[in-house]
Amino acid sequence: MSTPVSYYSTRGQKDQPMSFTDVLLAGLAPDGGLYVPDRWPRLDRVDFAAMAGLSYADIAWRVMKPFMGDSLDDAAFQRIIYDCYDRPVFDHTAIAPLVQIGPNAWIMELWRGPTLAFKDYALQLLGRLFDYVLEREDRRVTIIGATSGDTGSAAIEALKSCRRIDIFILHPEGRTSDVQRRQMTTVHAPNVHNIALQGTFDDCQALVKEMFADEAMRRDLGLSAINSINWVRLTAQIVYYVAATVALGGPHRPVSFAVPTGNFGNVFAAWMARTMGLPVEQIILGSNRNDILTRFFETGAMTRG
Repeated sequence: MSTPVSYYSTRGQKDQPMSFTDVLLAGLAPDGGLYVPDRWPRLDRVDFAAMAGLSYADIAWRVMKPFMGDSLDDAAFQRIIYDCYDRPVFDHTAIAPLVQIGPNAWIMELWRGPTLAFKDYALQLLGRLFDYVLEREDRRVTIIGATSGDTGSAAIEALKSCRRIDIFILHPEGRTSDVQRRQMTTVHAPNVHNIALQGTFDDCQALVKEMFADEAMRRDLGLSAINSINWVRLTAQIVYYVAATVALGGPHRPVSFAVPTGNFGNVFAAWMARTMGLPVEQIILGSNRNDILTRFFETGAMTRG
């Protein structure tokens, strides 16, 4: 039997290895770093070929199980996955359907979830995982998140029924779309709290990081995160890259992905999939005026524009 994957902070704190459920609840490491695995689980061509014709939920189980280790009961995790990736949570039987737009070009429809954002695909699963683990461990947590719109609405939708979670979402006033603002601020649930700040998304995120850096606050409030700093969220996003590749003939046919991106969270999951062994030929980043990644790859400097 292989040794379960352990998780450590990117800032080198290796004296306390964490499990999959530990990093689910912790979000950010105490030293301010992000949790990453001590090694990358690998799937080979036979593993990917065996996924041909499977449901999205079946693929999710096979992709995420190596990251989970023994921190969750297999049967419970499967129940959670099959409850999540099904109708009516997502409105298409394929969950993340592919639509052909050219001879060798396809669009993956990641707007099939309850808030029409790709983030539903990970956050709907995280909400169910939080509920199960917190109930099992008889704990309560406070989720703190910053959003420019879609993370906030998707997180609130996923967590609004969780009895052991209070969620606080910070967003920059006047800098989200009207639809996203309404999605966030019209949910009538006692555990949901929205805070609009004068400033930018970066200002909101800075406050979140400051709160996580306060050890007493983290301990007293049981702080956790649901932004892309949460490792488990990223592992859930690997699944749709694997599902798309398998549907298009992988592993026998390499696939390239072009992904619109702001802070690299979504496209990083594509890189994770390739690191696991998925035959991804190219990963293409699409940026708009929020071009910090473009400038980083061109200059090596990560600074505000």
